[in-house]
Amino acid sequence: MTTERPWLASYPDGVPADYSFPQVPFTRLLDDAAAAFPVRPALRYEGRVVTYRELLATVDRVAGSLRELGVERGDRVAVVLPNCPQHVIALFAVARLGAITVHCNPQGTASELAAQLLDTQPKVVIVLDRALDTIHAAEPERDAASVVVCSLPDYYPRTAALRLRMPLPKARARRNRLTAEVPRGHRDFVSLSRRGQPARQVEVDPATDVALLQFTGGTTGTPKPAMLSHANLVANAYQTRLWLPDATTGRETTLGVLPLFHVFGLTLCLLTTVLLAGELVLLPRFDLDLVFAAIDRDRPTLFPGVPPIYRAILDSPTLRRHDLKSLHACISGAMKLPVAVQERFERVTGAALVEGYGTTETSPATHANPLNGKRKRGTVGLPLPGTDARIVALDDPARLLDIGEAGELAVRGPQVFRGYWNCPDETSVDADGWLLTGDIATMDADGYFTIVDRKKDLIIAGGFNIYPAELESVLSDLDGVADCCVVGLPDRYRGETVKAFVVRRDGAALTEQDVLDHCAHHLSAYKVPKSVEFRSALPHNAVGKALRRALVAEEMERRESS
Repeated sequence: MTTERPWLASYPDGVPADYSFPQVPFTRLLDDAAAAFPVRPALRYEGRVVTYRELLATVDRVAGSLRELGVERGDRVAVVLPNCPQHVIALFAVARLGAITVHCNPQGTASELAAQLLDTQPKVVIVLDRALDTIHAAEPERDAASVVVCSLPDYYPRTAALRLRMPLPKARARRNRLTAEVPRGHRDFVSLSRRGQPARQVEVDPATDVALLQFTGGTTGTPKPAMLSHANLVANAYQTRLWLPDATTGRETTLGVLPLFHVFGLTLCLLTTVLLAGELVLLPRFDLDLVFAAIDRDRPTLFPGVPPIYRAILDSPTLRRHDLKSLHACISGAMKLPVAVQERFERVTGAALVEGYGTTETSPATHANPLNGKRKRGTVGLPLPGTDARIVALDDPARLLDIGEAGELAVRGPQVFRGYWNCPDETSVDADGWLLTGDIATMDADGYFTIVDRKKDLIIAGGFNIYPAELESVLSDLDGVADCCVVGLPDRYRGETVKAFVVRRDGAALTEQDVLDHCAHHLSAYKVPKSVEFRSALPHNAVGKALRRALVAEEMERRESS
């Protein structure tokens, strides 16, 4: 069954029924913010403040320097950086030239980076100094002159260096440079940002020109580079902004904990904030002390995050020492938000914490519960403005399912990607623009969607469908469980069997029988795990989602060696 936008009545007041998003390079967001609010802080990092005027000028100089290195429209530039001002500058500078950013995890292994760089063939690599050896191991033949090295303290104020007792090298002391020399032959980001001749925006076709190659999360398979156009990114920033009805241009402050090299952090933290001409408080990594200090000092109003971050804040023994009342809107994504975490976080902060949904292929957001108006806990809410969504049969995408039936979620909208790089036959987008997300979901009569699980994660044991997310939700409610992941493993008799991996909370004395008894109390017998393994930690991707494929691979290797 399909309906004609049944969710429109639930949209926040003021959101129009018809949507037309600007067809512009995503650099226009920065240009407009700098024109309207030149002295407004754009970035705050370790006490250093960068205004919109300063950010724009630095972006243009770095773009000019990259042009001198031979970067042209359509070329790829790999950005291998954590959250830092250089990351933001590089993104806009690459786009200024009509080139394509290749987002890479700075904590990736040499083999992971080697595969990504081989696939995308970047002309220049911009890398954190701590990850330089990994780049050399990944691409031993790369010319050092095409490697630009950044250091986090380059954007520390001098007082921060003194606080951290960081020595000033004599060769750099006159320039207030807080880090050691860049290795011989490599480029220095500081020099690029000071010496480049400002570059103007290269003409691009926003609808078709790729701005970003964003690797998928790889939780169930090998990561693939999704091609996101300028129009994709701009549209999703506007869609998210429309979902923030109380946000005021030029007055919002976003806490940037999510990694910018992940599309969730890129759009929700950076691009939406720049569209609002807001201030982005950048944290180089998730650390509770850093988070609490930033909230106390900078009083953020917007806080995009993932459930483990919100849970860690609530579980902190120092929570009562901090005032979180500045927070107004928090959007959670990447994994299911436990209702208990949502309710408690809202009580503690007074902020609205809502669950949303999206994929790398959709830039990423497609759904969210309204911040104002009717919310349905446990659902991912309604399609964002300009987005269509429907449920189709798992075995036949042309067959639409009735309300309440579980099937594959399909979405259509201006944020849907242009396919995978070098993989023209793997887009999963049909001729009418519908993208099959790979997620199993349901839609209720009000147009609210609930994610059941990943299609690839579905476990079929003895003919029964078992959804790992359901089991993980039950396990998360067991006192003493800090983290968990459920996988399906090959079984001679049942086809697949269920195994649960559990991380105990500090001091907890959980046993396997405790876990099995809890599951048996809340689940049908065929869903109860057949085995439980306790671990000190689980493998996760950049935003904290457990890597099922890694756990399954470990189990299969263990079986083969036994």
